[in-house]
Amino acid sequence: MLKLGMRTTIYLIRHGECAGNREGLFRGRYDFPLNEVGIQQAVSLAEELADVSFDALYSSPLSRALQTAQALCRERTIEPVVEEGFNNIHLAEWEGKPKTRIAEKYPAEFKLWRTEPEKLAMQGAETLAQVQTRTVQTLAVITEERMGQTFAVVTHRAVLKPLIAGILGIRAPYFWKLHPETASYSIVEHTAERGFALLLFNQTRHLKEFIREDL
Repeated sequence: MLKLGMRTTIYLIRHGECAGNREGLFRGRYDFPLNEVGIQQAVSLAEELADVSFDALYSSPLSRALQTAQALCRERTIEPVVEEGFNNIHLAEWEGKPKTRIAEKYPAEFKLWRTEPEKLAMQGAETLAQVQTRTVQTLAVITEERMGQTFAVVTHRAVLKPLIAGILGIRAPYFWKLHPETASYSIVEHTAERGFALLLFNQTRHLKEFIREDL
């Protein structure tokens, strides 16, 4: 049970860069590892957050997120907890494919992705509403378990956007109004009285380079 006046601090972290980011590919659950830039981003992120005392750190099961989480844990006594609830959106046939090819093969669906992805529904794929439901529920459970503590979640762009919108009550269309970059972090606070509050969004001061993705 959540106690009044108790503050829980949550670091929401996007994984470092992978080939899918650099090459303009749809990622979804295609298991891209970090590339050289992403590995350096993860190291820089770990240095940036070295003084933060994390009680726990949760990660998507995909290697690009888990590698980022492992970098954060390297000088700590904790290990990443793999949490399926923070896995990336499932994009079915689009996963691992160039965005240019998807635009040619699925022009109507790609247009929705570029404009109102909250309305996109494809056979065998997750919708953003489904991603939002599972991630908000997962975060709520962990927040109750970790009340009064500080923990981190390392996950993906298409998880962070619906998750943040969900906990803050931001209505659709929200997806293209939020831009968490690779290896960036945001800070959320939770209290029983007020629920979730966003304290910091998309901190990138520790990064020497990152790719701005608008698709």
